[in-house]
Amino acid sequence: MNEQTCIVVGASHAGTTLALQLRREGWTGKILLVSEENELPYHRPPLSKELLAGKKTLDEIRLRPAKLFADNDVELMLNTRVEKLDREAKCVTLSDGSFRHYDKLAICTGATVRTLPSSENFNNVFTIRNASDIEKFRPLAIPGRKVVIVGGGYIGLEAAAVLRNMELEVTVIEAAQRVLERVTSEVMSAYMTQLHASRGVTIVTNTMVSELRGEGSVQTVVCADGSAFEADFVIAGIGVMPNVALCEEAGLATDRGVLVDEYAQTTDANIYAAGDCARHPSALYRRSLLLESVQNATDQSRVAAANICGKVIAYDAVPWFWSDQYEIKLQMVGLSEGFDEIAIRGTTEVDSESGFALFYLKEGVVIAADCVGRPKEFMLAKKLVKEQAIVTAARLADESFEVAALATA
Repeated sequence: MNEQTCIVVGASHAGTTLALQLRREGWTGKILLVSEENELPYHRPPLSKELLAGKKTLDEIRLRPAKLFADNDVELMLNTRVEKLDREAKCVTLSDGSFRHYDKLAICTGATVRTLPSSENFNNVFTIRNASDIEKFRPLAIPGRKVVIVGGGYIGLEAAAVLRNMELEVTVIEAAQRVLERVTSEVMSAYMTQLHASRGVTIVTNTMVSELRGEGSVQTVVCADGSAFEADFVIAGIGVMPNVALCEEAGLATDRGVLVDEYAQTTDANIYAAGDCARHPSALYRRSLLLESVQNATDQSRVAAANICGKVIAYDAVPWFWSDQYEIKLQMVGLSEGFDEIAIRGTTEVDSESGFALFYLKEGVVIAADCVGRPKEFMLAKKLVKEQAIVTAARLADESFEVAALATA
């Protein structure tokens, strides 16, 4: 084994994948994986689903068993923070005061949740980012209690679905005109609103939270329009911010994320980045992207690992996402921003059992799709988006055409 060292900062999906992939790509030196959490790395999507619902334990959602890190000679350092990066000395300072030198460094620091103003003054306002967050408020999730969820994005709606199934009274407050406004069309937003309303969730849109009232604990959530909602506890799902402070202080280029090229390399040739903190160029969408998804974290980190080991592989994967709400599985491919035409395949009625797919087109090219209960269309959409296929909206919507036939249109 040679004496080269690669330090990976952050041990969620991107960091864990990257560290283990280094061995598969032939890295024979030391690998140090540094995690701020005092837990073996775990999957994050189940936090707002199975873990919150009590259907899985934390041990059941581990990314990898401890033995695998040992078998791959990956030194996993838990409950440790990288406090400083010295690029000239090629050294990091850890929270225990020690120093570690590196030959290659991978930044996989992820993102931090945004919090509500003055939330630190209350003991019953929570966020969903880490397993410890769920542990804090799950004991409060008792049937009949009232929870106000601020934010109608995926995290907020997933938590709403789970808590409603647990028989809590759930209110979702969204500042935008509709839920999921930033990521999807009015058609999908309307469907999700109807889905939650049919299960008894109250959704309030175009409304800003102006005040949290209570002594020590929030009792009332007050909105700018004067409306007020009682709450036994509050969950803030108002987005995240990429963790780039370490990179900024070290003089790496950042712009709402640490900037990397198509090879996941930062402006320092010895430093790479992947996952929620990395903004990368997309040849497919002809702009830089900052993606918050498991797919991006794992795929980009594999590319970074290969390039750290001396290979030259560009990253330009088709982004895809998913969300589980009640018994509904929503699968998404691509980015629909800027679409000028939409094809609706199937019916968007909430009580329909056949599901539907929404295909988004821009100047005749398929750029994205949202699929509910339509796995065949989801797989097709991956192909169509990747190939920048030209298919008419009328053909995509016409179910007399078999799904396979659409790819040859």
